[in-house]
Parts: sequence; C-alpha cells; structure tokens
Amino acid sequence: MVALFADVLESTREPGTSRFSASGVAHILGLQQQDLAELAGVHRNTLRTHPESPRLQSALRDLMRVLSAATAIQPDPPRAIFLIKNEPLAAFRHQTLLQLVQQGRTEDAIDYLESIRAGFVG
Repeated sequence: MVALFADVLESTREPGTSRFSASGVAHILGLQQQDLAELAGVHRNTLRTHPESPRLQSALRDLMRVLSAATAIQPDPPRAIFLIKNEPLAAFRHQTLLQLVQQGRTEDAIDYLESIRAGFVG
C-alpha cells in the first residue's frame, strides 16, 4: 500500500527538484491542464512558465495530501483517484473531495477521510 503511493508521489516530482510537476499531478489525477490551473487559482500559463509558484505548489501539495489520505482507505490508486474526483459526499452537501480542495477545504477533506479510516460510516 505505502509502496504504491510512494511510486505515485515520485511520479509527480519535477525531475531534479523538490517540487511537484503540474503536468505529473494532472496526469495522475486525469485532469486537463486548464482544470488544474483553475483548481489552483492560477493562470494556465503559470503551470508551464512558473511551476515554482507558491500558490500552484501549495495546491499540488494539497491534492497529493488528499490522495495520500484516500489511499489509506482505498489502496488502489486509480480507485482512490475515482473517489476523490467523483464520489458525492452527503456530509458536504454532495460535493466531491476535489471540490472541497478547490474551495480551500483540504483539511475538511482529510479529516473526513481519516474519520472513514477510523471506522465512521458516514
């Protein structure tokens, strides 16, 4: 389980740096570049011209944190990604975890996933 996420995490690292690759994260999550830029609150050109942007890197980090929490529940990365992108959550007015991240509610998303992992069924 941990090894699978470690491989996913490494595949999102920009080679030769300690930052995330926007295209790597977009690829892993199956997002278009424009959708990732919108989620991060940056212009789409920022992904290419300023990948070191603190706002972009923060959003990429938040996405990977949620993916990490999701893989603790669902160890198969493609299924965990499906959960993040598509599962409507009644506790959040039927929004998805991805929508929560876009709203800046990453901590709520992670708390929800950790409560599921601890056995809460709701």
